[in-house]
Amino acid sequence: MADAARAARLADRIKVIVAQALERRVKDPRLGFVTVTDARVTNDLQHATVYYTVYGTEEEQAGTRAALESAKGILRSEVGKNITARLTPTLTFVPDEVPVNANHLEDILRQARARDAELAEAAEGKTFAGDADPYRRDDEAAPEGTEQQESTPHTDAARADLAGMRDGYDPVDEDFGKGAHCDPDSGTTQMREAQEGTE
Repeated sequence: MADAARAARLADRIKVIVAQALERRVKDPRLGFVTVTDARVTNDLQHATVYYTVYGTEEEQAGTRAALESAKGILRSEVGKNITARLTPTLTFVPDEVPVNANHLEDILRQARARDAELAEAAEGKTFAGDADPYRRDDEAAPEGTEQQESTPHTDAARADLAGMRDGYDPVDEDFGKGAHCDPDSGTTQMREAQEGTE
């Protein structure tokens, strides 16, 4: 069995031979503007896959596919004359989808850039409907050009609870009082000190 490096060298050679043969030997009118993009050969050198692209409508592409199938014998003969392998590999022609996919991705990126430009134009000169930074803490300075949100009893209580939790607030103290008996490890430093003082 041949090694992969020899198979790769043979594939490059077959790619050139097939491209030249398509240009000089194959006179089928169905054959469109074909470009041989790549070739792969199995490690045993028995089978070669030739990748190609063709421009035109779906009907023209189907005609090219049929022309390549009918010219397979001629192309294989040309390959056999121009390589040094003991056996001439069989040829399989496969349309190369990479350029098509690349064009599709380019279209998607172009549309995305156009949408981004539209959004940037629509957002120009606009301001936030609410606070520019809704996750800003109350003890942080408000950004320039923004106003503090209005206070309500509910929001004030929630803010006080949040500030208390940051300062060591313990819901056990709030719900059961300072003298409540509980696991000291579950409370705050103040709770443990209070329990130690009662013992």
